[in-house]
Amino acid sequence: MAELHEDPRITAVGLLAETVTGLSARFAAQLAGHKLSAVEFEVLMRLVRSPGHELRMTDLAAQTSLSTSGVTRVVDRMERDGLLRRRACPTDRRSSYAGVTGAGVTRLTETLPGHLALIEQWFTGQLAPAELEEFLDYLRRIRDAVNPCATAGANGNTEADPEAEAVNA
Repeated sequence: MAELHEDPRITAVGLLAETVTGLSARFAAQLAGHKLSAVEFEVLMRLVRSPGHELRMTDLAAQTSLSTSGVTRVVDRMERDGLLRRRACPTDRRSSYAGVTGAGVTRLTETLPGHLALIEQWFTGQLAPAELEEFLDYLRRIRDAVNPCATAGANGNTEADPEAEAVNA
């Protein structure tokens, strides 16, 4: 029984969770200084990095830590704040797209230098360039296994295809 407590798989998941928690705390303070929550920042980043700076709402939910109702609430709030716009899908009345406005791009652009400095200080700066490249490959492999829809809508695709889309993530 004691061997189970020492299993390296438990250690790996624990270290990952501790790392994410630590980074999230450091990022939250910096983002708050720009009047963004971590979720709002994530939504802006996903949209800015998507074709046409927009995604179907369902794809945005799949790519973030939000449910479909959660992404609707966040997009509603960000739309009221002028950071996002929503438009109906021309081919499917049940779907709509969320896209970044000029004000959203400006807010993100103002936020990124400090955010990148924190990433460098607490994350990527801890790894040599070759280690970072290898680590990113590992993270993509794990991400694609646990969240195969994480790249839904990438490059204009409307359906999740982890094998084809992982290359573009």
